[in-house]
Amino acid sequence: MNKGKLIIIEGADGSGKKTQSDKLYQRLSKEINNIIKVEYPNYKSESSSLVKMYLKGDFGNSPGDVSPYVSSTFFAADRYASYKKEWEKFYIEGGVVIADRYTTSNMVHQASKIEDEEEKERFLNWLWNFEFEMYKLPVPDLVLFLDMSPEYSKKLIKHRENKFTGDSVKDIHESHYDYLMDSYNNAVNLANKYNWIKINCVDNGIIKSIDEIHEEIYVKVMEYIRDITNL
Repeated sequence: MNKGKLIIIEGADGSGKKTQSDKLYQRLSKEINNIIKVEYPNYKSESSSLVKMYLKGDFGNSPGDVSPYVSSTFFAADRYASYKKEWEKFYIEGGVVIADRYTTSNMVHQASKIEDEEEKERFLNWLWNFEFEMYKLPVPDLVLFLDMSPEYSKKLIKHRENKFTGDSVKDIHESHYDYLMDSYNNAVNLANKYNWIKINCVDNGIIKSIDEIHEEIYVKVMEYIRDITNL
């Protein structure tokens, strides 16, 4: 029985993760038979209830009001439920999974709340153990980081509907620009630390087109897939 492959599309809020993961899945599904796409948080599932409460501000109006350790457990439990109910068997039997965000988002968003570098490192080690060792969620095989600063992504977020309420009210992450910038800077450092593949989404101060970004992602993913298959 061959373990599957887990490919993550990660990035700051508004960087186009859903759009790019959708396009990648649609293209690869024509070339690979055993492939699915998942996204996190899984707002369609009851498992995301605490995530929704957190993002709505039920536990504090600012991201920093909730400990990164506490808020990470909300997102991790949602992932666990999705994995066990929806794609564990598929993955274990060798399927390819494209994920719009994953544990990497806890690394990006929750670790950004911690200023002290030693404490941040302790948190990242705790998170790795919590999700991959205790929950036994699969470790990603490939992470593609959409490198777009909030300086640009805030323009895309401005008119976007809230993903779980459907209205224009922003969640507590999106409504705090300083937090978005801290998360982005943290993500850049994480990409270097964990060897994520950076996809530059801005060229000379102009956001690249969706198709341009997609093509770069596709090329990187196919390079990886060709290394592990006979395609």
